[in-house]
Amino acid sequence: MSSSQTESGIRALLERLLETALDERLVADGVIAESGAQARELWRIREAIVEAQLYSGSIKHDVAVPVSRVAEFITRASAEVTERLPGIRPIAFGHVGDGNIHFNLTQPEGMDKDAYLARWQEFNDIVHGVVRELHGSISAEHGVGIMKRDEITHYKPPVEIELMRRVKHAFDPANIMNPGKLVRF
Repeated sequence: MSSSQTESGIRALLERLLETALDERLVADGVIAESGAQARELWRIREAIVEAQLYSGSIKHDVAVPVSRVAEFITRASAEVTERLPGIRPIAFGHVGDGNIHFNLTQPEGMDKDAYLARWQEFNDIVHGVVRELHGSISAEHGVGIMKRDEITHYKPPVEIELMRRVKHAFDPANIMNPGKLVRF
């Protein structure tokens, strides 16, 4: 974390933030690393979330919403996907301090993995719909890429898509840099 405050000011700020979040039941538990070793261990745990999801079906989202609406997004999106498929296991983690959330949906226990993953678009529509209502973006840290290339046309006005095509064409008229990755022309 970085701040314009002194290092001791950052610690006090984090403690107040965590205390408020706990008091308002925005988080169930929290910890602040006391050493470099503890900070590395927290990062190891955070990275293990991604690894753990390799063993079951996981529908992944890398979305962003205004920071002031992160809690609302997680609450609403979790409720809507759970209503559609009871037993689904939403896992939200990431960079909530900047509005970027990895919002991954793990298959219900006992459900066939292939049957679950066949519903990818259905759950994209739900999650991306909540993101749109909260004035967010369906792509964040990892960008649009191939998987969301066509999806983004549902959430961006045609003029923005055309602007992307024109910028791409201006910098890459021969279409040799990542052809077909974001926009096609």
